[in-house]
Amino acid sequence: MYYLLKLFPEITIKSRSVRRHMTRCLAANVRNTLKPLDRRVTVRDGWDALHVTLPDGADEALANEVEARLTRIPGIHEIQAVSETRFTSLDQIAEAMVPPWQALIAGRRFRVSAKRRGEHGFTSADMERRIGARLLAAAPDARVDLTAPEVDVPVQVVDDRLRLIQRRLSGPGGYPLGLQGQALALISGGYDSPVAAWRMMRRGIKTHFLFFNLGGPAHEAGVREVTHHLWERYGLSHRVKFISVPFEPVVGEILRRVPDGLMGVVLKRMMLRAASRIARRARIPALVTGDAIAQVSSQTLTNLSLIDEASDLPVLRPLLTEDKQAIIDQARTLDTARFAEAMPEYCGVISRRPHTRARRHQLEAAEADFDFAILDAAIAAAETTLSHRLAAPDMAQPAPRPATVPTVDSPGELVAAEDVSVIDIRSPHEREAAPLALPGVPSLAIPFYELQQRADDLPEDRRYLLYCDQGVMSRMQALHLHDRGLTHFGIYRDASPR
Repeated sequence: MYYLLKLFPEITIKSRSVRRHMTRCLAANVRNTLKPLDRRVTVRDGWDALHVTLPDGADEALANEVEARLTRIPGIHEIQAVSETRFTSLDQIAEAMVPPWQALIAGRRFRVSAKRRGEHGFTSADMERRIGARLLAAAPDARVDLTAPEVDVPVQVVDDRLRLIQRRLSGPGGYPLGLQGQALALISGGYDSPVAAWRMMRRGIKTHFLFFNLGGPAHEAGVREVTHHLWERYGLSHRVKFISVPFEPVVGEILRRVPDGLMGVVLKRMMLRAASRIARRARIPALVTGDAIAQVSSQTLTNLSLIDEASDLPVLRPLLTEDKQAIIDQARTLDTARFAEAMPEYCGVISRRPHTRARRHQLEAAEADFDFAILDAAIAAAETTLSHRLAAPDMAQPAPRPATVPTVDSPGELVAAEDVSVIDIRSPHEREAAPLALPGVPSLAIPFYELQQRADDLPEDRRYLLYCDQGVMSRMQALHLHDRGLTHFGIYRDASPR
C-alpha cells in the first residue's frame, strides 16, 4: 500500500511552471515532516499527485502516524490510501472490486466512477458498467444512481495495474508552507492568536512567533506549550523562531503614565512598535495578530487604525471579520482550545472606561510622558528559541513551579496570624476605586508591576499574601516569586473591598 496526495485545487489551476514549483515545494515539506519517523519513507512528486511509499514491513503504528501527519500538511487536499494489483481482464477488475465495496453499498444507491491511463481493450464506460453489474450481483439490495448516489465507488487503472482506494482522508488544503514568504505572529495563548497563526501557515506563509510576557515564567510556559503544539502539528517541515519579550516593565510604565481610558490602545501600540523593530531585525516583512473587529474595546476600526500607525510594517489580521464562536470552534478543531481554556486572563492593562474611539492627539499626549527607554530595554532583553527546542529542557524554560501556593480565604485567618501582611498588588486607580478593608491586618500597597523588583527587600521572617480583585494576577505573581525561591509569598482571596 502507498498514499496518493491530491493537490489543493488552487494549485492545479496555476501555470505549468508555478504548479511545478509548488508541487516540488510540497514534496520537500512532506519529506521533512515524515523523515523523522523513518528515513526509508519515500516521497515522489508528480503532475496530479504526490506518491508516499512506506518501507517494506512498516507496522501499523508507523502507518497511523504517517497518515496523521499527512492530514495536517498545508497544500494537501486529500490523502488516498491505495493498494495496487495486476490484472489481465476486465472481469478480473470487476471481481477485485467486490470485497472492499460489497458491504459499503448494501441497501444504498451507488455509482462507479472509473479512470484509466494507458492502452486497453475497453473504455472507462465499459469498466463502470461491468463493475456496476458485478456489485449489484453481490449486493442485490443496492441500486445504481448516477445523479445523486449515496456512495461513489472510484476505480483507477494505470496500464496493467488496478488501483484500489482503501481510505480517503481530508487534508487542510492551502499552499505549501514557506512558499509565500514569512511573517511574525503575535501570540498570547488565548483562542485567537493561534488560530490566526495557523491560517497564515495554511496559506503558505512561514510563520514565526512573538510573545509579550505579562505574567512571568508561568505565562511564558503556557504560551511556549501552545506554540510548540501548533508548530509540531502544522509546521513541522520548517523551523521557526519563538521570541519572548519581557513586557511587565512596559505595562508598569503605562499604568503610571497613561490615562485610564487609553491604556489598552497604548499597550497595543507599544507591542506593535516592538514587534516592528524585532521583525525588521529578523528580516521578516509582515506582522500577524488575532484581532477581530469589535471583539474588545481596542479592536474598533478607529482604534485599530491608530494602533497600526505604530508599526512601519503591514499588519495582517486573518480573523478580522470572524465571530468569536467561529474562532473558538476552529481552535477546538486545531486542538489549541484546551491551552486557552487553561490559560488565565492576564490583567496587565484593563481600563475601567476604555475609549472605543481614541483620538490621535489624545494618544500623542498620553505617550509624551512615556519613558521609551523602558521599551528599548524590553526589546534588547528579548530571547529567541528555535521551534524544535521549545519543548526541550534548557535554561530558557521556566523552573519547576510548586503544585500549590499558600492561600488564605477568610479575614479571620489573617487576624489570627501575627506574622502575616497583605500586599494589595492592584494598580493605584483600582485601589482608589475599591479600597481593601482589613482592620487589624498589616497591609502594603505595591502594584504588581513593581512587586518583582521590591520583593527582595521585604523581610523573610514574615509571610506576605498577595491580593487582586479576581485572584489571577496575585497567583501569577506568587508563582513568579516562588520560581525565584521566595517561598514566603502566598495569596489572599475572597476579600470584600469597600
